[in-house]
Amino acid sequence: MTTTTIRIDYSALPEGFDLSRPDAVAEVIEQALRENGIPAEASDVLSHLKIELPTAQLGAASRTLAEMRLI
Repeated sequence: MTTTTIRIDYSALPEGFDLSRPDAVAEVIEQALRENGIPAEASDVLSHLKIELPTAQLGAASRTLAEMRLI
């Protein structure tokens, strides 16, 4: 299975995300993707969030992330 990594800089996050709790932000994003059937893993990586998911589900993940105003 091919994996895609999406990186989102903290400065690009819209209002409403608690930047003092990056692990919680990653959990919210991961949960939203999983609720849409995308087996993703999101994590805090010092300067950005890292989201790993199957490349075959990149389109669906992009829609979810766009709805969340992350991309």
